[in-house]
Amino acid sequence: MRSAMRGYIRAIDRMNRFIGRIAMYLVFVLMGVLLWSSVSKAASTPSLWTLETAQFVMVAYYVLGGPYSIQLGSNVRMDLFYGDWSPRTKAMVDGFTVFFLLFYLVVLFMGAVSSTAYALGYFGMEPFAFFGDLFLTLITEGPGAAQEKLGFLERSPTAWRPPLWPIKVVLCLGVFLMILQALAEFFRDIQYLREGDTDAA
Repeated sequence: MRSAMRGYIRAIDRMNRFIGRIAMYLVFVLMGVLLWSSVSKAASTPSLWTLETAQFVMVAYYVLGGPYSIQLGSNVRMDLFYGDWSPRTKAMVDGFTVFFLLFYLVVLFMGAVSSTAYALGYFGMEPFAFFGDLFLTLITEGPGAAQEKLGFLERSPTAWRPPLWPIKVVLCLGVFLMILQALAEFFRDIQYLREGDTDAA
């Protein structure tokens, strides 16, 4: 059991570190988009796509960097009392409060999946069943048959009108990775309380 926990912590930390360190470079993509927006406006030919593209890049930067932020402990916390506690007390409190984080993330994930299904033209009440059926159709019958199961694709109500499902898929992925990282932090706290060792790498 302990070796399984260590293996889980190691695998999730490695994966989220890799994704997070790639996602941090999206800030340069965001800067490039905003720079182009400024240049195009100064040239009196403003681009329609820059504002929404900047928003999409910012969402991806924030959501995909979230798990790595949790891993590093750089997320915002109330440090008035926490900073003076012993590592053991911190592990005990973190091991309890992580359940509040997990509850929030699971609710957020369910909402993100539902919103993604809506963006793909599914208006029913069972988004997980929709994605299961879509995946099964893709595997067994191919992309053409899977595409027939999609409805009217949701688009942004702007002049550019990009489809919204790609950024919603990114949101689902980022929140799911945060759930996995929160579980890794919980296991790390249990490991520390049992063995006094938080180094799972």
